[in-house]
Amino acid sequence: MSGPPHAHAGLDGLVTGDAFGDAWFTRSDEPAEELWAAREPRPAPWLWTDDSAMAFVLFAHLTANGEVRPGDLASEFAAEYGRDPGRKYGPSMHGVLRRVAEGEDWRAVTTGQFGGQGSHGNGAAMRVAPLGAWFRDDPGTAREQARLSALATHAHPEAVAGAVAVAVAAALAAGLEGQDVPPRAAFLREVAGHLTDCDVRSGLLVAAGLPGHTSVRHAASVLGSGRLISAPDTVPFALWCAAGHLDDLPEALWETVGGWGDRDTTCAIVGGVVAARIGTAGVPAAWRAAREDIPARSGWDPLVAAEVGVG
Repeated sequence: MSGPPHAHAGLDGLVTGDAFGDAWFTRSDEPAEELWAAREPRPAPWLWTDDSAMAFVLFAHLTANGEVRPGDLASEFAAEYGRDPGRKYGPSMHGVLRRVAEGEDWRAVTTGQFGGQGSHGNGAAMRVAPLGAWFRDDPGTAREQARLSALATHAHPEAVAGAVAVAVAAALAAGLEGQDVPPRAAFLREVAGHLTDCDVRSGLLVAAGLPGHTSVRHAASVLGSGRLISAPDTVPFALWCAAGHLDDLPEALWETVGGWGDRDTTCAIVGGVVAARIGTAGVPAAWRAAREDIPARSGWDPLVAAEVGVG
């Protein structure tokens, strides 16, 4: 199973966003605000991080199985971590993935985090957009598969909700190919409608209520932009950015990175969602040249990805 074109396009967009955003973790002596305002791309190379590394595993898992099998997925995440642990994994993930690799039961490891609450971080959300695009014909299936994918590493309901929100957004965006995009607020409310009551859902509804003239800085100050590395502090802002630029991937990423915060992750989410709809043909050639390649082990195919947005 090679996977649908929209999923391949979503993975391409996710990796582009991840690498683009991570390059904006600038040195303290650099005029980051001025460079951002001038739309001055960062120097190459743009390396992808754990956001992409885990997305590769999830994509390969879907390619092999056609569905999410959480126990197997947890082991595959652990194997990828062992292959290359220096991809900026979050502090808690180092421990989780090492323990799973050592043979501990994945359920016990994930549910035991943070005093038995599980992690409510943004790690399950950051990797899941291609999964949503994979199941674009049925957002309900995307929701359930995203839930299962989150549980492989994150047991907290907010982390699961963040993954569900991103997957549903990607499924809805991919389903809009060839159609006019809905208003930002309508799109966000539709995504929120797939969630039960939780902080992520509340954040999406707040995002939907922001005036049309809201600046990215104001949106980040209201919604958060990932500085807390939590799903509620990350997902509403990222989807607000994506929902406002479903026809323009480069502009979506420029706006997203302007919220600063956890910019590799917010840009990965946005890149995955927007590319699931329009592909990555609009990405500047210089960006592609700067970005680290997607490894063959992911199962990604550039020719399949290029089918999205053609015509």
